[in-house]
Amino acid sequence: MSSTEAITLAAGCRADCNGCAHRALSAPASEAQKADWLARALSPWREVLAPMRGVHGAARWGYRERVALSAQWTADGDAPGEWRIGLMRRDQVIDIRDCPVHSPRVRQSLAALLRVLPPAARFPLAFYVQAGAQLTLVLKTAQAPDTAWLDAGTVQALQRAGVEGLWLMLFPSAGRRLFHKNGWRLLWGEPYSADEAGMRYGPSAFQQLIPALYEQSVDAAQAFLAPRAGSCLVDLYCGSGRTLRRWQAAGAQVLGVEIGAEAVACAAHNAPGVPVLRGPCAQRLPQLREWQAATAGERLLYVNPPRTGLEPEVLDWVCEDYRPRRMVYLSCSAGTLSRDLQRLCAAGYMVERLQPYDFFPQTWHVECQALLRRG
Repeated sequence: MSSTEAITLAAGCRADCNGCAHRALSAPASEAQKADWLARALSPWREVLAPMRGVHGAARWGYRERVALSAQWTADGDAPGEWRIGLMRRDQVIDIRDCPVHSPRVRQSLAALLRVLPPAARFPLAFYVQAGAQLTLVLKTAQAPDTAWLDAGTVQALQRAGVEGLWLMLFPSAGRRLFHKNGWRLLWGEPYSADEAGMRYGPSAFQQLIPALYEQSVDAAQAFLAPRAGSCLVDLYCGSGRTLRRWQAAGAQVLGVEIGAEAVACAAHNAPGVPVLRGPCAQRLPQLREWQAATAGERLLYVNPPRTGLEPEVLDWVCEDYRPRRMVYLSCSAGTLSRDLQRLCAAGYMVERLQPYDFFPQTWHVECQALLRRG
């Protein structure tokens, strides 16, 4: 098959779903489009842009362990109503319960619940959210509903699917925001789970969806940063502590910053002894400067920001104050990465390598890891 040849949609993939822009492309065609986009978006550094790293064959399907899907109750005339779970399009939910990108655990969990969930009048479900073994039903109400449907048979079906914790999120304003800090109710099971590396996570966890590929990116980051005893390493947007544990094990003095309360709590378990400042990175600059003044050694930096990239104040701190010897920047937006790299290069940094990772096969999303050294 040539790299430009279209392929037949996979079983369970609905033609009217627009969730995966590359689903009808072969793997080479998809990767070529992503590589071309990165080459254009990051053109000043095209010479150090490495070939895409991804997964192949069956690993490009069934990988999505974290989903946030809209829910809609439908009833036509005298026909029995049913829940649709999927993507909202023109005020209608396209049901993608059988989506082949979803992991088997997600598909089996959906099947188990959709057999028993009551109608919207009694159970105002707005979103179905799953993070690995932790599952959350987001309801547009402040009142706890009847949960008699959660019987022993349903619990057993969820256990067979691989679910370990089932939550209700009571949030009357659920929409752009899925969660509210006071709306959590654990219906059944354990409040935390552990991933394949033994890292603790909870129901609102952010997870890289292809762990083996993500580990490759962390391996590359560690090889470049070379943290060791005597190093001082700041890890911004550190999540639940997976990278913190790496730097700590290498002997470095480490400080993390993370905005999510659940992630900070998990980081304390996953990387015990590593201090983590909770809050937006820009608001933690005073504490970062205090730590910087109190530590001595080679300064290193690892950042994994959201799509918006580094906050301007944080970028100023990196370039003018902290000035790490080496820096790794894992980005999910080539546009903001380009913006931030221009600022870093103007401050005397050299981009040694740009390594793309296809963490989201079948979609247009692509991540890129930049390795920078101060000149």
